[in-house]
Amino acid sequence: MRTKNRLNPIESKYFRPEITNCPECGNKLVYCHPVWRKTISTLKGEFKIINLGYRCENNSCSNDTVYRSAEAEQLSMKHITYGMDVIAYIGYLRFKEHKTRSEIATILSEKEVKISERQVQKLYERYALLLRASVKENMKETLENIVKEHGGLVLSIDGVQPEKGNETLYVIREVLSGTILAAHNLKSSASQELISIIQPILDWGYPIQGFISDGQQSIRLAIEQIAPDIPYQYCQFHYFKDIAKPLVEKDRKLKTNIKKKLRGIREVERKIENSPSKNIEEEVASDYIAAIRSVLLEDGKPPFELPGACVFERTNAIKDSIEKCLDKKGDSST
Repeated sequence: MRTKNRLNPIESKYFRPEITNCPECGNKLVYCHPVWRKTISTLKGEFKIINLGYRCENNSCSNDTVYRSAEAEQLSMKHITYGMDVIAYIGYLRFKEHKTRSEIATILSEKEVKISERQVQKLYERYALLLRASVKENMKETLENIVKEHGGLVLSIDGVQPEKGNETLYVIREVLSGTILAAHNLKSSASQELISIIQPILDWGYPIQGFISDGQQSIRLAIEQIAPDIPYQYCQFHYFKDIAKPLVEKDRKLKTNIKKKLRGIREVERKIENSPSKNIEEEVASDYIAAIRSVLLEDGKPPFELPGACVFERTNAIKDSIEKCLDKKGDSST
């Protein structure tokens, strides 16, 4: 069930238990009270979630359990007002895109998720807990298949500290399969601390073909100490990202300048929304505005896909399209 109060634009969603009958006596479950309610920010918007509690209507039944919606419980973690999709996206941006805490906050803000850098850090820590919980004991078959096919494992080690003074999350991943082998929060990044999380994986006995990391000195020292004969390689993505920093910074300024020049599209939107009659020109203008907004959300994948350059090319394409429309109409005004 969904409702929206005119005074409060936040949409309300009501959830009921997935079962409708008592597991013990079979009688119908009836509503008793809300189990919890809270506002959750997701990548699809902000919603007020109400999880309704139901219990057996049979007073003589010994089952006094209050049932709730499992779907609602999966939307966010306890004591967190952000959706699981936001937490997962933060993890993706960090480990797949190698974004910093500040960059992640900016990207989420552009997707209309209200968040601060401090909140990004807290959600990142929650992601770390989920990551550790996802490390499964049944990965043996996967690793054995990798060894059989490639002759050994390739291990990557990456660590990130959302903010100085906080614990650093270190993740060890098998590169060829993408399997997470270990994830630990460490208060110190000293080589001895790193050895304590690398050595147990070496003790599994699988042949290791090589290590990959971002070049952090303590990681190199730890590997040299416990596995001096195993090849070590500096991550090429980190290498290209470092040497491309001046270019990426100029590209970021390019995107910012383009966005500044397009701030007037909201005023055009208001004129269209307040228009008493919708004509074909207004419909076309609305489509172009939607296209422009889509372009401005372009994140790219620097240093290989620069968002500023992409925005520049796509906005120029939109500009050319608009000019062609005006030429066909026989109107040279803009």
